[in-house]
Amino acid sequence: MTTRPIRMLGDPVLRSPAAAVTAFDAALRDLVRDLFDTLDAEPGRAGLAAPQLGVAARVFVYGTRAGRGHLVNPQVAASSGGQIGDEGCLSVPGLAFPTPRALEVTVAGFDERGEPVTVTGSGFLARALQHECDHLDGVLYMDTLTGDVRRQALRAVRAAFPPTRRGL
Repeated sequence: MTTRPIRMLGDPVLRSPAAAVTAFDAALRDLVRDLFDTLDAEPGRAGLAAPQLGVAARVFVYGTRAGRGHLVNPQVAASSGGQIGDEGCLSVPGLAFPTPRALEVTVAGFDERGEPVTVTGSGFLARALQHECDHLDGVLYMDTLTGDVRRQALRAVRAAFPPTRRGL
């Protein structure tokens, strides 16, 4: 079991779009295993993207009651409906805010061996899939907030993270 430290808000890798995976090899399978090991290290985690481990690759894992798996080079293929629910992030610990997301999503990508994979989820799984896809584009959930909720989130981030670490 290999768990890795999670990169925190302010680390530039979290704000940079991740590169597409081109080699479906043993190194990719090791990364997926490390992502799962790190995800599973503490209960309550729903997903983890490679940039959160400092790896700028388009890979993430997810694990909710509705499903568990991984996606390489994922793209949101379809979305519908809307939901608002509290959302947090392992890279911004201790904070959670009501975040708008699609109620249902379909995400298409590949598995660790290069085989096509499509995942359709609703509710919490849809939220997790969207959250992790955003990480691969250098987007944090707080970036999607608006109005009073965004102002509240920014105040909380300023209080919790030193100015050199925020990157907002």
